[in-house]
Amino acid sequence: MNKPFEQIKESRRIWEEKILAKSMSRSAERPECETTRRVADPSDLEHFDYVRDLGHPGTYPFTRGVQPTMYRGRFWTMRQYAGFGTARESNERYRYLLSQGQTGLSVAFDLPTQIGYDSDAPMAAGEVGKVGVAIDTLADMEILFDQIPLEKVSTSMTINASAAALLAMYIAVAEKRGIASTELMGTIQNDILKEYVARGTYIFPPEPSMRIITDIFEYCSKHLPKWNTISISGYHIREAGSTAVQEVGFTLADGIAYCEAAMKCGLDVDTFGSRLSFFFNAHNNLLEEIAKFRAARRLWSRIMKERFKAGEAAQKLRFHTQTGGSTLTAQQPDNNIVRVTIQALAAVLGGTQSLHTNSRDEALALPTEDSVRIALRTQQILAHESGVADTIDPMAGSYYIEKMTDEIEQAAAEIIRKIDEIGGMVKAIEEGFVQRQIQESAYRTQRAIDAGKQVLVGVNKFTVEEPAVSNLAALDPEIEANQVKFLQAVRSRRDTEKVKQTLRNLKSTAESSENLVPVILAAVREYASLGEICDTLRSVFGEFKERVIL
Repeated sequence: MNKPFEQIKESRRIWEEKILAKSMSRSAERPECETTRRVADPSDLEHFDYVRDLGHPGTYPFTRGVQPTMYRGRFWTMRQYAGFGTARESNERYRYLLSQGQTGLSVAFDLPTQIGYDSDAPMAAGEVGKVGVAIDTLADMEILFDQIPLEKVSTSMTINASAAALLAMYIAVAEKRGIASTELMGTIQNDILKEYVARGTYIFPPEPSMRIITDIFEYCSKHLPKWNTISISGYHIREAGSTAVQEVGFTLADGIAYCEAAMKCGLDVDTFGSRLSFFFNAHNNLLEEIAKFRAARRLWSRIMKERFKAGEAAQKLRFHTQTGGSTLTAQQPDNNIVRVTIQALAAVLGGTQSLHTNSRDEALALPTEDSVRIALRTQQILAHESGVADTIDPMAGSYYIEKMTDEIEQAAAEIIRKIDEIGGMVKAIEEGFVQRQIQESAYRTQRAIDAGKQVLVGVNKFTVEEPAVSNLAALDPEIEANQVKFLQAVRSRRDTEKVKQTLRNLKSTAESSENLVPVILAAVREYASLGEICDTLRSVFGEFKERVIL
């Protein structure tokens, strides 16, 4: 018997009987608090082991952060996600953000680019440049990064099914400037598994998609040593309606699947494992989000050490955070500034490596320049004025935070155990297990909002009559026509026979087991279009058709 803990438990029992019960007889607690721990004390950590569960910053199990100095060494990368219309417009936004103190770029691509269609394809009609920048050929990528020092600025590209082609274009832009690929820094999302369950911008079936991903792992390990070859995304899983626990469990299960696929291809876990990165969401429950990040980091380190026998570098879960897009409201949009601040604070206190803060008007339209500046200033104020970055993992030792970290880790590990029983993440996706879990969570949340049990300020409580919002950013209606015209001009001046030959080589390579990245890069250098490259791969791999999950 641990006498101090027994004394604490007895003290809490007396408090509950004599103090708490009397108070609650006069005034009940708020009903929405029912599922949250009322109060935490040292007895909640009776089985907590400092060395096993916490440790020091930069040491296993990395609960307290992946670097010994964390933000005392340097701040997280302030990486605002942006991209719209044409490459020229997006380039102007990137240069503006860099001039305002942003320290890394994050590229948003339009839907045709994400699913491998050229801007003049029938499937692209009406979508060109809408939710990101349109990229058809290397010529667009050259404009997108005009006057941006690629050897100094790290670039994140949110691209999945067509990631290999976009990465090849980025490499080719650097080559034309005399910048070696070994100097390039950044990340491609390249996470196809979450597309099948949460987002939908897939092209090929799972098996060839996994092959492309492992080809990228292999190529980058040899030629782009500073590049993060995948950003395993829980962000979109959370946006689709998952809980915080599911976000961790499903995301790390994806990570396990990628590791297994890479090792099956003969890749060294320490080589590719040290370049894996993750991408998480930050929602409004400040304490839960902090605990979520800490739990994810600890659980992943244990998975890599115990399951894959990886070394220390590959045990570190490095992650980017974006504040919760699904939490933004069109009603009273200035309230979103407060939401984003809370979410950004959670990410910083949780130890993120880079951060995007959403803009107040994103529930209505593309963010204006003023809104983007406020979002970036939110990060800068947290970094330079709040003091929260001066101490490493300042929430450590909080009874509540440590207990919640344990609980999230254990619950996420249970999700991974269930997925293992099914046969792994790919099998769990094919059987609809993951999709059903997310759908059920989303349904429960929406019901709670509709019933008023979960308050959305300005939506189902504290509402006001609002005038129509003005001064929203608007896209040029001629974007699609101009982009198509530019694509046709590129096609007219390139060497058509060389393009055809590179596409023939791509087809034969896809039919073999050779690495696809070098032949995609060769096609890109000749200004083969994204659509031509993806159509060539479609002819070999086919397209994924979504199953209806009931």
